[in-house]
Amino acid sequence: MFLTISTTGTPERPATDLGFLLHKHPDNAQIFSTSYGTAHVLYPEATVERCTAALLLEVDAVALVRRGKGKGRGGAPDAALAQYVNDRPYAASSLLAVALSAVFSSAMKGQCAARPELPADPRPLRIEVPALPARGGVDLVRGLFEPLGWTVTAEPVPLDVRFPEWGDSRYVRLELAAEKLTLAEALRHLYVLLPVLDDAKHYWVSSDEVDKLLRAGEGWLPDHPEHKLITSRYLSRRWSLTREAMERLELVRLAETDDTEVEAIDNAVDEETDTEEKPVPLAVLRRDAILAALHASGASRVLDLGCGQGQLVQALLKDTRFTEIVGVDVSMRALTIASRRLKLDRMGERQAARVQLVQGSLAYTDRRLKGYDAAVLSEVIEHLDLPRLPALEYAVFGSARPRTVLVTTPNVEYNVRWETLPAGHSRHSDHRFEWTREEFRAWARRVAERHGYDVEFTPVGLDDPEVGPPTQMAVFTLATATPTPTAKEEKAA
Repeated sequence: MFLTISTTGTPERPATDLGFLLHKHPDNAQIFSTSYGTAHVLYPEATVERCTAALLLEVDAVALVRRGKGKGRGGAPDAALAQYVNDRPYAASSLLAVALSAVFSSAMKGQCAARPELPADPRPLRIEVPALPARGGVDLVRGLFEPLGWTVTAEPVPLDVRFPEWGDSRYVRLELAAEKLTLAEALRHLYVLLPVLDDAKHYWVSSDEVDKLLRAGEGWLPDHPEHKLITSRYLSRRWSLTREAMERLELVRLAETDDTEVEAIDNAVDEETDTEEKPVPLAVLRRDAILAALHASGASRVLDLGCGQGQLVQALLKDTRFTEIVGVDVSMRALTIASRRLKLDRMGERQAARVQLVQGSLAYTDRRLKGYDAAVLSEVIEHLDLPRLPALEYAVFGSARPRTVLVTTPNVEYNVRWETLPAGHSRHSDHRFEWTREEFRAWARRVAERHGYDVEFTPVGLDDPEVGPPTQMAVFTLATATPTPTAKEEKAA
């Protein structure tokens, strides 16, 4: 990855002041070690009239994989070849943004101990990035940089100059020019907008990224016409973080309008006297009910079948009673998100030994799922077409045969209590069916009888006297004497 920053000057105001601003002497080539490779800072030219500083980042693709413990980007399962063959060593991305922050941290903060007056002094700047991923094309590049005072030249890079009919790639050659911007402002623009244009980050986005975004966006992000897109992409489209950032940006805008401090506006609620009880989300009640049932069963080795984005796996990891946890899902995208949620790439060795994420379909038998104490099917069965339900039934109860199986599913009778749910609609667009309490119990009793389990039923959430609970849970326990599946059953499964 390569980026240059240039400025011009006069004898009274030499361009070599850039060396003071960057805290890097123009006569020296400097090397900095990072977690992902080596950063070089050098000056191709340094005269009174013109000075250019270059940042070259040599990305170590093998180090990236090792940092993810051999499980691909973010510690998630991934195609082996794609871990090594990709554009990260060449195209500007969040890797380069992090290197900018690390190598030019003082310049980004607007600090210069040797010449304190320089950082606040606007100067002509020119920035060049030879290869920049731009998901959104040239129009988006202009839409992001031009409102900040930059003159933008973005030239699409063809897929292959020998075959123009193939069209352009998603990369551009970028040149930015501004007559009056401080270097700190320019660096903060790049720090935020490089990963936004790439629309990806190489590291897990946690809550502290909101603070980083607001610090780097101070003075320009709240009023940027594309602040919603910038916020969403910078935070990897994590809805909760994006909402938090948007709320804080709105407070900043209100404070600027009233010429006051943010703290003076954000004081409507006295935390010491705010005693209103907030309703506990149904997802939390469901996880609590599952954990309580697992504790009662004495299970220590648990399968989360259809683990989705890993919320239950995360809760199980916090309880040391569960020594082995396996999350299974057919979706690689869901497993990738689960891996990031669990921070597998940063997890300690002992903790990492307790958890495993594997891809698999619950419609087929799988030897990897045998021998576990308990299995959880939380809000899974309603996502299957009814004709495929017998295959799941046999794969779990007939083949894997854990001692305990927990199955939760929505209670369709309770849907009338959801004010925002139109009559006749399911709770989720992917639900293939939703059962009444009696339908669910009849199915669960047939499964238990067929495969040698006892079954009990537990309400999850408020048990309405008329329509029952919002979620229903069946707790299957393997009976002491269990029947062997017939050849006909195995063939049908």
